Amino acid sequence: MTAERPGDGVKRTSWALLRVRGAAGDRRRGWLLVGSAALPVALGRGGIKANKREGDGATPHGRFRFRKLWWRADRAARPRTLLPVRRITPDDAWCEDPTDRRYNRPARLLAGAPGDRLWRQDHLYDLVIELDHNTRPRIAGRGSAVFVHVARPGLQPTAGCVALMPAAMRRLVGRLGRRTEIDIHF
Repeated sequence: MTAERPGDGVKRTSWALLRVRGAAGDRRRGWLLVGSAALPVALGRGGIKANKREGDGATPHGRFRFRKLWWRADRAARPRTLLPVRRITPDDAWCEDPTDRRYNRPARLLAGAPGDRLWRQDHLYDLVIELDHNTRPRIAGRGSAVFVHVARPGLQPTAGCVALMPAAMRRLVGRLGRRTEIDIHF
């Protein structure tokens, strides 16, 4: 797929499909397969599950589209990507409360309010790719805040996301577009 980012006149090619497969022997690890490359990834502490539930720590099984790239402008320049981009602010969060009408959507939170804050002290959300998991239709309790983001050192498990080492994440975002899909499979 080739696209031109508005205003820069440079043609870029985006990948159509990325595949994530669980690693043999460790359900909390996997491989991101793209082109001829296999990149190690961290998965949810619950492994990959077809019947994802809120709080189970599992990475959802299925095929999803990339919706938006969120980034910390105070830590890095705006990434080059074919995805829509949004700067993370200190009050940006994600609603994980199944009883809230904003469930599995971005939300603004005042200091001290509960929720998955996108502005973090660690570097996990310096680059965050929003997936369309549980969005159409949104079903309360079926999982929220499933992202592709930067991994903890040593590829420690996530709460249900797919996480890559920082350098791999920076390279990846440059080749993603709105039509790119990620297939997460056992």
